[in-house]
Amino acid sequence: MPTMWPLWLLTSLLALSQALPFEQKGFWDFTLDDGLPMLNDEEASGADTTSGVPDLDSLTPTFSAMCPFGCHCHLRVVQCSDLGLKTVPKEISPDTTLLDLQNNDITELRKDDFKGLQHLYALVLVNNKISKIHEKAFSPLRKLQKLYISKNHLVEIPPNLPSSLVELRIHDNRIRKVPKGVFNGLRNMNCIEMGGNPLENSGFEPGAFDGLKLNYLRISEAKLTGIPKDLPETLNELHLDHNKIQAIELEDLLRYSKLYRLGLGHNQIRMIENGSLSFLPTLRELHLDNNKLSRVPTGLPDLKLLQVVYLHTNNITKVGVNDFCPVGFGVKRAYYNGISLFNNPVPYWEVQPATFRCVTDRLAIQFGNYKK
Repeated sequence: MPTMWPLWLLTSLLALSQALPFEQKGFWDFTLDDGLPMLNDEEASGADTTSGVPDLDSLTPTFSAMCPFGCHCHLRVVQCSDLGLKTVPKEISPDTTLLDLQNNDITELRKDDFKGLQHLYALVLVNNKISKIHEKAFSPLRKLQKLYISKNHLVEIPPNLPSSLVELRIHDNRIRKVPKGVFNGLRNMNCIEMGGNPLENSGFEPGAFDGLKLNYLRISEAKLTGIPKDLPETLNELHLDHNKIQAIELEDLLRYSKLYRLGLGHNQIRMIENGSLSFLPTLRELHLDNNKLSRVPTGLPDLKLLQVVYLHTNNITKVGVNDFCPVGFGVKRAYYNGISLFNNPVPYWEVQPATFRCVTDRLAIQFGNYKK
């Protein structure tokens, strides 16, 4: 039986809209990101850190007597998780700001399920059995910014999402297609998590992401065989780990020049074409672990801001003295604070110390014995 979230914790999370999507940890963080932390500066987000903040005055106690049977209601938070509900409950107070319906047996969202909830800021529907959503189900939710509807039975992106939406978590469903126009009008959206769906490259219609200015996108644990070429060019973070990508060709990353973090771990990448990484001048973190690379990718020394590189569990047999650091001084603006090379068939005793001349500390380099 899943653990019920304490009411005080649910309430405190309303202030998290000031955090960057990729820095949310613990309870709200469904990204399951196991990487090293990014630099904690605001410029990495590209987001307006003052937008989407709920009015703190709305957190004052409400004395409404309306509360669905079996639920817990406090400080405009309505918690109805883990109750075996088949439908969205009635008698939800119209001043509700956060509605938690996770871990139930809801199968459908009907037209009037959220009628009158014009102040709702966050809606949690994780781990239900939702397979059908009425086209007007979300119409009353004019202030909704966070929609968490992961771990359901959806086969398509819900239609007519609220234009106020900032964050959509829809991973672990059954979505195979992202049609053009499905995100129309979502000018405030900056984070989409859609991993764990059986999406192939052909499932993205041309123009599917038109109009979106995302900071963060995760399409992990899908069926991609290459890097999608039509994603928003505003992205700061792109996570495509646990797919079936086999190569990075020259122009695959051409439109993603604003990336700070790129996750390509747990794929089948054997080749990264020379010059491919030159399109990522602001990259700070690169995950290429658990692939089939036979050498360190070329172009790393030219990435002046790169600080973290995961290359462990590949087939790398040699590390050259200039594979990571530029020749000369004053070229690299940020030193490495993490390079992982363990579980590669490279004789680490043959690697020259000068190879890591632009690393902050010896402890930042992770070698290890190779085991077949």
